[in-house]
Amino acid sequence: MKYRILAINPGSTSTKIAVYDDKENIFTKVLRHDPVELDKFGGIIEQYEFRKQLVMEAMAENNVDAKTLEAVVGRGGLVKPVSGGTYQVNEKMLSDLKDPTIWGRIHASNLGAFIADSIGKDFNIPAYIVDPVTVDEFEDLARISGIPQIERKSLFHALNIRYLAHLQAEKMGKNLEESNFIAVHMGGGITVAAIKNGKVVDVNNALLGMGPFSPQRAGALPIGDLLDMAYSGEYTKKELTAMLAKNAGWMAYLGTDSGIEVCDRIKAGDEKAKLIHDAMCYQVAKEMGASAAVLNGKVDAIIMTGGLVYGDLLVDEIRKRTEWIAPINLYPGEKEMEALSQGGVRVLKGEEKAHQY
Repeated sequence: MKYRILAINPGSTSTKIAVYDDKENIFTKVLRHDPVELDKFGGIIEQYEFRKQLVMEAMAENNVDAKTLEAVVGRGGLVKPVSGGTYQVNEKMLSDLKDPTIWGRIHASNLGAFIADSIGKDFNIPAYIVDPVTVDEFEDLARISGIPQIERKSLFHALNIRYLAHLQAEKMGKNLEESNFIAVHMGGGITVAAIKNGKVVDVNNALLGMGPFSPQRAGALPIGDLLDMAYSGEYTKKELTAMLAKNAGWMAYLGTDSGIEVCDRIKAGDEKAKLIHDAMCYQVAKEMGASAAVLNGKVDAIIMTGGLVYGDLLVDEIRKRTEWIAPINLYPGEKEMEALSQGGVRVLKGEEKAHQY
């Protein structure tokens, strides 16, 4: 039996939707939203009825009867830390997703659970989220930062990375729970994850934390110099946060976060572009080496994914420093819609149980 799943992935000014019959994609569409129109709602959560209506209209336009759905899956937002897997949407989850004090903000991805829950109730089908960014499977050793006031936190590209770990284990004929991987997601931010027996036991904070710099983010910085910047009087906390999260890395050095542009500049002989590009690859490779140490050198495969993995120059630069660790498997781009739908399919087929939040 095939299971029909609606997957919903809200972004700040778009909502991406897809319908799958098991692994067969029926249709995928990106619904674009005017920021001015969204601002009229006064807050992110308040947008969910508006976005839900657009989702329903898009399904009708693509000849998908909502009554044929077996489940609806939304993108997991900033819930409290949870283990990886598929979670049934409940009132506690929705309450936490409305609370900006848990993570200091409300992200557009929080809408996924609200839209899924509403559609699920309308058609009496289960509503889920899958592998939110707050998946936390750290071993206790990984939480220690160096001072008691700060604990290392797990915040990363969990949806794409955990789904590709499923695919890689299947490709190798292994159970995920018996597999060790190093997974690297490379986009505007960069995640390097150590996966031990199917769990992400250590990972850099892919937004504002340790690890390599990226096309947009600063990564780990020398603490003394960062303190000097913070207390220089030149920046507010908001300005410095924006600089480190959105305007650092390639943006700061090269004025672009485009992998295509950087590679074109390198091929045209731009030595600075090559230096900064290679420095980022160097830092990624160092982090991968650290993940190999976390796994005691027992690594079944390396998984590389994200938009930057389309770039041969980047892959080759990282490969030459890391191919001694394990075979490298490339999954360019991202498979988030597939990941959402298959999280629901696995539960409906009884291959795994839905967690209760």
